[in-house]
Amino acid sequence: MNGALAGIGILVTRPVRQAEDLAAAIRSVGGKPFLLPVLEILAVEDTPLLSSLIGRVEEFDIAIFVSPNAVAGARRLMGKKWPPSRPGFVAVGQGTARALREAGIHDPVVPAAGFDSEALLDLPLLQAVRGRRVIVFRGNGGRELLGTALRARGALLEYAECYRRARPASDANSPLHGSAREEIGAIVVTSSEGLRNLCDMAGSDKAWLMRIPLFVPHARIVHTARQLGFERIVPTSMGDAGLLQGLLDHFKPKAG
Repeated sequence: MNGALAGIGILVTRPVRQAEDLAAAIRSVGGKPFLLPVLEILAVEDTPLLSSLIGRVEEFDIAIFVSPNAVAGARRLMGKKWPPSRPGFVAVGQGTARALREAGIHDPVVPAAGFDSEALLDLPLLQAVRGRRVIVFRGNGGRELLGTALRARGALLEYAECYRRARPASDANSPLHGSAREEIGAIVVTSSEGLRNLCDMAGSDKAWLMRIPLFVPHARIVHTARQLGFERIVPTSMGDAGLLQGLLDHFKPKAG
């Protein structure tokens, strides 16, 4: 497998802290990652309302974390009170489960397949939730499917928005501009919001982006990419391993 992506520049658009593992995997097979975070993860102000909610965490039956950033945000806000002795902890995917384990939560519940709201809603733990108190740690905004569905099942649900997502400022020295973009042969994007930010950061000169193979791990991002005009969309499996395998499959030499 060594050298399988030799000579191919790959634009990796994850936030800084989540990008390096994938970048290292790309380097290990000869590819050249260009790091361009299209989402910036920022701390939120510790308001009295949020502080009160965080102070009541142990009153909840279930705590759901939607990303590793949610774990980091909750830890920052709770300080020395982390980790709480209860409630039961649920992670949206393996990356979030790993972040919880590294933070001292050793047995989070995590979907066996998938890492989105739909996968969470299939968990046995989240079926009979009438009257149970559920707290969801997330960033600002985001999808409402999880909360809407759990409330419809009778859960008493509250959101703890413990970090903010923002679009980074455009940078004239980024890989989107100048000679670096001539080396880019693939783009990896892992959220619809990030994909829209990428287009905004490219500005009016983005026709070239639309022609480059775009690797995405979820059907929602495929839909967004089509709406934005991307011409070569490559769905992959989820996680770093799925993205890397998608790149390897796409660029492997064709037989004959």
